[in-house]
Amino acid sequence: METPTAVVAGVVLTCFGGALLLWCAVELRLRHHLRRHGVPATARVIADRDPYGEPYEDAPGELDSAPLLSFPTDGGGSALARPRGHTPLRRPSWLRPGVTVPVAYDAKRPDRVVLATPGIASAVAGDVFWALIGTSSLAVGLSLLGSVLAG
Repeated sequence: METPTAVVAGVVLTCFGGALLLWCAVELRLRHHLRRHGVPATARVIADRDPYGEPYEDAPGELDSAPLLSFPTDGGGSALARPRGHTPLRRPSWLRPGVTVPVAYDAKRPDRVVLATPGIASAVAGDVFWALIGTSSLAVGLSLLGSVLAG
């Protein structure tokens, strides 16, 4: 690989890998903090609507794999938000519209909400996947930059 190409590829991969690892760490820390210190609540899964307020022609409500949740807040109001973190490619049946699920949210910013279900351990696979992509991109980028500097 020519030197300018290797330098550009090394810089791009290093920046991408570093940013991805930083994003993974921040997101994982936020979800962990919300599950341990967040305000517990029971949320109802709401059917998605299109931008014009009409319901989608989507009977099971699976257009977006992250469900739209409505839950009461401590201040007496209610919040409407999508949970942070891993959601499967296809929405599971336990997240169909009308179902209630336990959540934990940030009292200062109720739009920060996570599902507080015991089956959330499947999120570990997604977290490991993104961390591996970030680590490998960072490693390849640094090795390209190292080979340019050494050669």
